Amino acid sequence: MDLPSTIYTASTWIVPILIAITFHEAAHAYAAWKLGDDTAHRLGRVTFNPLKHVDPFGTILLPALLFLTKAPFLFGWAKPVPVAFGRLSHPRRDMALVALAGPLTNVTLAFVSAVFLRIVPLLPEAIAPWLAQTLYQSILLNLILAIFNMLPMPPLDGGRVVMSILPKALARQYAKLERFGFLTLLGIIFLLPMLGRQMGTDLNLFRWAVAAPLQWLLPILRAIAGVSQ
Repeated sequence: MDLPSTIYTASTWIVPILIAITFHEAAHAYAAWKLGDDTAHRLGRVTFNPLKHVDPFGTILLPALLFLTKAPFLFGWAKPVPVAFGRLSHPRRDMALVALAGPLTNVTLAFVSAVFLRIVPLLPEAIAPWLAQTLYQSILLNLILAIFNMLPMPPLDGGRVVMSILPKALARQYAKLERFGFLTLLGIIFLLPMLGRQMGTDLNLFRWAVAAPLQWLLPILRAIAGVSQ
């Protein structure tokens, strides 16, 4: 792939990635603020300014390295939104609402991208191909982010939802897993598949957990976008 093609392809990912993570984190911050905790609001995180949410390594360097080395998938993260759950009006219920705000926002962005994709053929030919590809990447990326973040393990949003549902004693024990959560995720995403290849078996739990919901949701969004299966 030559340099112009690389820049063109990268641009169709950069725009939806920045929008997806910015809206995801801003949604968490806004929900927490409205439900009683102004920690994120005081730190300026209730904003659509991506600079407030971008993590230099997790949002820029790591995805860029994976893209340039033609890795089979992109992986990264944004700055987590700080939430003082004890300050929420109804801590256990509101913990789940704050957690759900991010993935629901990503699903909404996927839906909006699908609607816009339907009107792309009406646009000038100079911009239509780039915009169509960017919007399709947006659908795919936002669905993957929503599904991935709803996996029931801390520190993901799904883990927060589980903690809000469990009895208090179990929730406290479950919350202790969060200190190992990031390392566990890295192990599941990178190490298990490598181990599986050495053993001659498929241990890609990430693909199993994300691919099945994605295969169910993607045709719905494609139908909204008017894209053939």
